[in-house]
Amino acid sequence: MTFEEYIQSLQGKQVAVIGIGVSNIPLIKLFLRKGIAVTACDKNDRKAFGNEALLDELEKMGAVLKLGPDYLDGLNQDVIFRSPGIRPDIPAFEAARAAGSEITSEMEVFFHLCPCKTIGVTGSDGKTTTTTIIARLMEAAGYRVHLGGNIGRPLLPDIESIQPGDVAVLELSSFQLMTMDTSADIAVVTNLAPNHLDVHRGMEEYIAAKKNLFIHQNSSQKVVLNRDNALTLALTDQAKGQVTLFSRQNPLEEGVVLENNIICVKKAGTTREVLPVEEILIPGVHNIENFQAAIAAVDGLVSDEVIRRFAASFGGVEHRIELVREVNGVKYYNDSIASSPSRTMAGLRSFRQKVILIAGGYDKHIPYDVLGPDLVAHVKALVLTGATAPKIRAAAVSAPGYDAAQLPIYETEGFAAAFHQAVEVAQPGDIVILSPASASFDQFKNFMVRGDTFKKLVMDL
Repeated sequence: MTFEEYIQSLQGKQVAVIGIGVSNIPLIKLFLRKGIAVTACDKNDRKAFGNEALLDELEKMGAVLKLGPDYLDGLNQDVIFRSPGIRPDIPAFEAARAAGSEITSEMEVFFHLCPCKTIGVTGSDGKTTTTTIIARLMEAAGYRVHLGGNIGRPLLPDIESIQPGDVAVLELSSFQLMTMDTSADIAVVTNLAPNHLDVHRGMEEYIAAKKNLFIHQNSSQKVVLNRDNALTLALTDQAKGQVTLFSRQNPLEEGVVLENNIICVKKAGTTREVLPVEEILIPGVHNIENFQAAIAAVDGLVSDEVIRRFAASFGGVEHRIELVREVNGVKYYNDSIASSPSRTMAGLRSFRQKVILIAGGYDKHIPYDVLGPDLVAHVKALVLTGATAPKIRAAAVSAPGYDAAQLPIYETEGFAAAFHQAVEVAQPGDIVILSPASASFDQFKNFMVRGDTFKKLVMDL
């Protein structure tokens, strides 16, 4: 089905869009411009929404607004677009589905209608950096790239401008993938670890969502999996597309490997040296893995020369081990994206010296014991705040080799207090890093606001 045919199929129908947020506003406006009846629903009432001008604009365009705590009551529209953050099986959706409504999402419809090649990236850690590397490499190789999903912007409103020869590169979360029945042409799963268990009913459901990125592929499509991660390696037998493994730690007969500190592509009995690690500008072994995953995805589409040139100039993505500033001999790094223990562990291992770590935040009900050994090995002083502070403290204290004299732990009330405690502890030559191992929602709208707050505090020193 083409986009034009899809829009035609919606004429005369009632559409509901759940959540008037950044990703859905362009979708609402698109449908209204096409003459489709839209009810825009949001849990915030008019006052709490905070953007009266936008609500007025949507109403002038013809939208019916349903705002406030009862925004999900009585859903009966023909097609209902859910926001990724809302489970697809909540009672309101189940009732609407039983009455004949179709429950879908912007990303599901985009995958059905997209006229060009799709490259999708998911995983517990490294999604954004890997997605960005792939998109930039494809651009450098001369492709017209559309970057979207969980990064960039929603792409369905732009679909009329997407041509068959273009490439759509998409970062996809487990929430976006939960009900997907179409897979990417090239699918990348960076790794899997416990995450978002405050929303998912368990690891089985979380992994099942991630699998939707590749489980619907055909034999001519490609899936890239991490050999070094037991959970992703276990997915190999379930892939219907052509599997390419990447590994930093293990030898492979075929795939993308690290040999003599050079990322190599091994294929059909040959070994091709692609990228010496010393030429990668951004620090950390996890970024070696991000480049390996990206190289596996674009192999055959992007030349090795383009890859090397890009790696030498790519400074990383904001909020991901981002050097903010050096003050009085102390370097401050913003790694606010680290909302899970595994992500913080990767960040800590990026430095050759022990660091002063600011951690803690919203509790996603994931285990923290795995973090303990890395805290002992890589942290000089630990400053904690937020709901997960007791769990992170317990992980450190119970880890083998913990010594209170070698790893002092401070617990503070509030983010600013944690920052200033870290500043007080720091001496010239030290590194202070915000890498919370927790989500931001206890004190901030998202990890970006948390990172921006940290950066402002640093700049105000």
